[in-house]
Amino acid sequence: MGERAVDRATITRLVLDVLKPHQPSIVEFAVALARIKGVERVDSSVVEVDAETETIKVVVEGRDLEVETIAETIRKLGGVVHSVDAVVAEVRRPERR
Repeated sequence: MGERAVDRATITRLVLDVLKPHQPSIVEFAVALARIKGVERVDSSVVEVDAETETIKVVVEGRDLEVETIAETIRKLGGVVHSVDAVVAEVRRPERR
């Protein structure tokens, strides 16, 4: 009996609630996240604005997203991940011949 390939789950979509300063702008913020390896799309929208910060909803899509790398990039941009509001994980199984 042959060995079965191990199925590997990867994260393909994250929805994050992020608190960030006004600078960098939401455009610069999204572009910085889009440059992360494995990220194919970033959709961000402002939810709330106060005197010094903005709360934004960030949807990150791609293949094999690295949550810690995304969170670290957000921290480097001056932001904080308040919560992970949704996650999509997929298993890509090898095709049988």
